[in-house]
Amino acid sequence: MLPSNISDSMTGGVPLSVDFDSPEDYFIFIFQLLFATTTSLVAGPVVIAILSTRALRLQNRFIFMLNTSICDTLVGFSVFYLGLFDVQEGYPSRNGTFNVLPSLLGINILTFLFAQLDRYFAVCHPFIYSRFITRQFVIGINIYCWVYNAAHLLARNLLPVSKAMQMYALSIVLLQLIVLTKVVMTIKLYVIARVQLERDPPSAERESKKESLRIIIFVVISFLVLWCPSFVNIIIRFVVGGGLTFRNEATNLFAIMARLNAVCTPSVYIWGSPALREAMVRTVWGRVCPRCKARVGSCHGKADAKQSWK
Repeated sequence: MLPSNISDSMTGGVPLSVDFDSPEDYFIFIFQLLFATTTSLVAGPVVIAILSTRALRLQNRFIFMLNTSICDTLVGFSVFYLGLFDVQEGYPSRNGTFNVLPSLLGINILTFLFAQLDRYFAVCHPFIYSRFITRQFVIGINIYCWVYNAAHLLARNLLPVSKAMQMYALSIVLLQLIVLTKVVMTIKLYVIARVQLERDPPSAERESKKESLRIIIFVVISFLVLWCPSFVNIIIRFVVGGGLTFRNEATNLFAIMARLNAVCTPSVYIWGSPALREAMVRTVWGRVCPRCKARVGSCHGKADAKQSWK
């Protein structure tokens, strides 16, 4: 008897990503299902919390968080297809989405770069930042990330395969330059900000800068750790002709590591921003679990009482 996924492909359906012939197949399928669900449940509430809280929407750093969290939520939903079914994106493609779903990760890369630039000018050139980097400008930058990605994707799908592969290789080179820029900027930003923030007097603005810098540095570090293996393998495949190949997206270890950013990034946001945590409890988790909302409110009341006693 033929495996079910082969039978499905014969009848015109998209087969599942594994054959369920071994314990590893069950592990891969369950992992992808949990991964997709976890990503959606972590990144989705971040989107809802920022959109529902005016105080957060007015801050530039939360606009960048919103953009990446929207992408992360869509990445989580995409894993329900890329991870559970027999899909191979790229060249050649099998049951693919014309690279639409993998391109969501590219939007995040651009957004991270602009977010770093935003923090650099906010810390190192506060006068220029307050004068020229307006909320409308930051929103426009985030929209540009989507427009650029859509234009690049459209060009790759309309061009002949040979030209599309060349364009893809060029985009990989560009990504390497972006990664190098991110590393240099992270080191420089950390050194400058550490000296400057030590000189600033204690204030709410100083704490906000420290919080945003802590978040962006942890996000970049997690990005580099999870993306570098994929970059190295892609370079080896294009330059040397070797590298590792996988049966489909569900078994592609490097693609899985890259998509893990969709869980790590919003998790870092939640960990690093008390204002975001409070907004999530009020707008999302507090409605799902009123007891959690009451507990958080009680903790805030005790903290306020302790502060006033001091």
